Amino acid sequence: MDSATDNKSNNNNYFYCKGNDEIISWFERSAENAADIQRQTLRRILELNHRVEYLNKWIGDIRLIQDENALESLYATMVPLASHADFEPYINKIADGEKAPLLTQEPITTLSLSSGTTEGRQKFVPFTHHSSQTTLQIFKLAAAYRSRIYSIREGGKVLEFIYSSKQYKTNGGLIAGTATTHYYASEEFKIKQQHTKSFTCSPEEVISSGDYKQSTYCHLLLGLYFSEEVEFVTSTFAYSIVQAFRSFEELWKELCHDIREGTLSSRINITKVRKTVLGIIVPHPELASRIESICEELEREDWFSIIPRLWPNVKYVYSIMTGSMQPYLNKLRHYAGNLPLVSADYGSTESWIGVNVEPSSPPEKVTFAVIPTFSYFEFIPLHRSKPQSCNNNHKDANLLANDDFIEDDPVPLSQVKIGQEYEIVLTTFTGLYRYRLGDVVEVIGFHKKTPKLNFICRRKLILTVNIDKNTEKDLQLVVERGSQILLSKSRAELVDFTSHANVAKRPGHYVIYWEIKGDVEEKVLGECCREMDASFVDHGYVVSRKTNSIGPLELCIVERGTFKKILEHFIGNGAALSQFKTPRCTSNQVLLRILNVCTMKRFYSTAYG
Repeated sequence: MDSATDNKSNNNNYFYCKGNDEIISWFERSAENAADIQRQTLRRILELNHRVEYLNKWIGDIRLIQDENALESLYATMVPLASHADFEPYINKIADGEKAPLLTQEPITTLSLSSGTTEGRQKFVPFTHHSSQTTLQIFKLAAAYRSRIYSIREGGKVLEFIYSSKQYKTNGGLIAGTATTHYYASEEFKIKQQHTKSFTCSPEEVISSGDYKQSTYCHLLLGLYFSEEVEFVTSTFAYSIVQAFRSFEELWKELCHDIREGTLSSRINITKVRKTVLGIIVPHPELASRIESICEELEREDWFSIIPRLWPNVKYVYSIMTGSMQPYLNKLRHYAGNLPLVSADYGSTESWIGVNVEPSSPPEKVTFAVIPTFSYFEFIPLHRSKPQSCNNNHKDANLLANDDFIEDDPVPLSQVKIGQEYEIVLTTFTGLYRYRLGDVVEVIGFHKKTPKLNFICRRKLILTVNIDKNTEKDLQLVVERGSQILLSKSRAELVDFTSHANVAKRPGHYVIYWEIKGDVEEKVLGECCREMDASFVDHGYVVSRKTNSIGPLELCIVERGTFKKILEHFIGNGAALSQFKTPRCTSNQVLLRILNVCTMKRFYSTAYG
């Protein structure tokens, strides 16, 4: 069998794996032969998209190159690294109805929208049938690994806090919407439920209502109605689960009334949702009384262990819990009690990347084994750059902000090294070539011969004023130190946070915005502020603070509901709750206006004298 045919087999067979053992065996074989399969995947992508306009600029007829090692080397030499900006003119033409093969030979009929929380605006990304197939495949594969540790009943239900946003047509007639919206509307979503023998509590009308508040109410109502059948609780991001149970604290009496009477709250005013939900529930006074009794106890206990108390057969809570989701883990553990938190798999709007093959690992230590058939992966080695004085020159500071790491030349998957940090580069079946994803990962080890990755942070999401460089992860550690003081010296909790590097005033300084639930003395908040300022360990920051080329850290306490306003801003601009991530560092003027208008108190650090 020649390599192209063999590769076609490798890339297609996994869509027909049925049993858990079969799909795991497929992946184990792929992982064992990761380097060869990666080269075959690259050849397959280039053959499928032969002579498209974008590739024509860089590379000729690859079918003349039989040696796959030579093809891999030629591709890396001839085709440059690219960002979304390089593909945007082509994607915009496709959105406007251009029929010529610009990025792929297969016509692109659907475009995904990124969440927009990283850069403040949503971006179009090509979405094809391959996108839905790989989503189905990784869900089946992940479920197979989970089933080895957490056994669930066939035919059980899943309490899924999932949300679609509205799809719309571009000027050229293409369907546009979030990747999650496309997936939930696809046949693959139904197949996934059949294959895993786990069925979501909520019908399609609830998932696609377009109003996340009404969807959340119905998710909770139906989850309670089927509470004895629910096997696990899940959402795309941990944020959505925490948000849902915060809502539950305010809605539980209304939910109990609806279960008792078989009615539906007047807050649900979307006709198709009302009709569908009322077609499912019937009066259940005994269940309502049981839930009411448990909730009265839970309210006195600050809702600790709400999930196992109300859903007694739940085996685990499952969601993306890495990166910007880590700050929600404490609250999620509070709601989950002793239930395991299982981290979901690693992917992006552009491509799925890795699967969690060790579901029992705590979220803080989870790694993801790269799936070598999904895309062709390259890795840019990154090294922490050493700070150099720039005399507080703002032009130099901006230059440093765009140079957060020193880079080496990209290497293929087969050449990555344990302990090294990398930025991921993707070549996808959907028409992205040597696309810089912007994710920083560390290779922790190998599963067979495919690397296991630990997600570190997003590139460019950094706080910087002078020669300082603090990443999203650095910020999270600092906020954790401050919130520990908050927790130990008051009964308040940190609801959410973000930050901003204010360079409008001299000297520039960091601003951290906190939303707090509960009352806190001002001296405690001042102590939190000081502790956070002193906890940044970046050498450039410490030196700059000591020389006053960076001013004292500012802690802004915003009113309750501020971060919900930020969520609603993004959803109002087309994002779905399933994709929402609170931006941890922002220069978005709309968000800063919301934050500053809602600021009630300001504190300035006394660290460094």
